[in-house]
Amino acid sequence: MATDLRHTIEHLTTWERASASEGERRAAEWIAAELRELGYTADVEEERAHGTYWWPIGIATAVAGAAGLVRPTTLRRRLGAALASAVGALAVWDECGLWRGYWTRKLLPKRSTWNVVGRGGDADASRTLVLVAHHDAAHTGLAFDFTAVRAYAERFPEKVEKGRAWPGTMNLVFYGPVLVALGSLLRLRRLRALGTVLSLGSAANMANIGASQVVPGANDNLSAVAALLEVAKRLRDEPLPGGLRVLFVSTGSEESFEEGMTAFVERHEHELPRESTDILVLDTVGSPRLILMEGEGMLTKRPYSGPLKDTVAAAAADAGVELIREHWLSFGSDTLITLRKGYRGALIASFDEHKLPSNYHQPTDTADRIDYSTVADAATVAEATARRIARGDAEYGPDAATA
Repeated sequence: MATDLRHTIEHLTTWERASASEGERRAAEWIAAELRELGYTADVEEERAHGTYWWPIGIATAVAGAAGLVRPTTLRRRLGAALASAVGALAVWDECGLWRGYWTRKLLPKRSTWNVVGRGGDADASRTLVLVAHHDAAHTGLAFDFTAVRAYAERFPEKVEKGRAWPGTMNLVFYGPVLVALGSLLRLRRLRALGTVLSLGSAANMANIGASQVVPGANDNLSAVAALLEVAKRLRDEPLPGGLRVLFVSTGSEESFEEGMTAFVERHEHELPRESTDILVLDTVGSPRLILMEGEGMLTKRPYSGPLKDTVAAAAADAGVELIREHWLSFGSDTLITLRKGYRGALIASFDEHKLPSNYHQPTDTADRIDYSTVADAATVAEATARRIARGDAEYGPDAATA
């Protein structure tokens, strides 16, 4: 089994897979072909996406920073600076919260992105499990250098052990425009200066990310693609007893703030009733310790479905896999889109001894640095979850989607 997992990751890292790129399309076609080889029907669905997050956030923070540089010598200038930076703050809130009002991206160019949708299990079942990974790869950048964070973890291991989430760095991105707006409106020079520094720093950071190379993306997120294909193989070899339809979904443009998953939900929600659909996302499952996240959010935290998390935890116990709980994701994943749409969602991920995903958004995120036993465990838990739901061992109340 480890050989199959390794083959998937090693093969897909041989070319670049930036969001909404030709390499991403090539990866989608390969994954779909693998699913068909396993006997499933699989489609590659072309969607539209912008393909970055650094442009919308960079523009918003640059506007706020420029507003902060305007000398507020008149009421008109003060109000203009406050308004411009407030719009920048709202843009960052919309982007980081994945609210998907899309107004932040309407003026930006779009291109094609590609999702894979494979279908298995009982096609006539009333309940559906959607297993999700993503096949695009991220840009690196100075923001993803965790040297200082790891030094802190080495110096204060007891604090890291007690912690349940790393501080969200996107808060500073949001606070910059907010402080410029408040400082301009209230004539608070130091507040405006601090906001200006934060905003211009954020804009420079986004420019650095956009100019940086695309990483191999073995852990984030070919590890999950490999686990997804492994689950598909196991369910082919030992089919579910019936009563459950399974969709194997690999999204594109996840690294541009979940554009692929947004498009998938919009296209398929008519066939996925909220009361009978569970969405289990696998993301970055190649670090040494497997975790079941409690919730996520870059600016505000939102919990995943409590009943679905309990089902996944019970499935892990059934399979004898250690699954760590009580931790929160300070970034975003494909799970949040489904929660916003009212679905039950949960996320399986992994981290290392410092509670960080191994080689996250780094050029060192290569196939030889994957913990393949963790990837295999993720596949085992996902398979056990599917079997538990198919047996009817997972019952949910009417409010489960928002638990």
